[in-house]
Amino acid sequence: QLQLVESGGGLVQPGGSLRLSCKFSGDSLKFWHIGWIRQAPGKEREGVSCISSSGDGTMYADSVKGRFTISRDANDNTVYLQMNSLKAEDTAVYYCAAAWGGNGLGLGALGYDYWGQGTQVTVSS
Repeated sequence: QLQLVESGGGLVQPGGSLRLSCKFSGDSLKFWHIGWIRQAPGKEREGVSCISSSGDGTMYADSVKGRFTISRDANDNTVYLQMNSLKAEDTAVYYCAAAWGGNGLGLGALGYDYWGQGTQVTVSS
């Protein structure tokens, strides 16, 4: 049974940084694309970034390009999201999710089959 557990959220001031972690278990990351999807109150889910099952493909939403970086440690089955220059509009619950690696890589939330419980990120002074 696949399981994803996020950690690393919290309260940070505008311009600050956070690193989110997603611990993946139940299979190897080599077979799964991993995405970070966020949802702010009253808004739809938004795909933020994703990394391919091979680890050499990444995608970013325009809203976070140049500020967020996704990476992974395949040996530890962990995916990271480094978030720099945070803005108030980055405030949301951040979820990591898994999609079968045989499918195309994408940011759409509907493409992900397994989800973590989410971690809250609040950017405020």
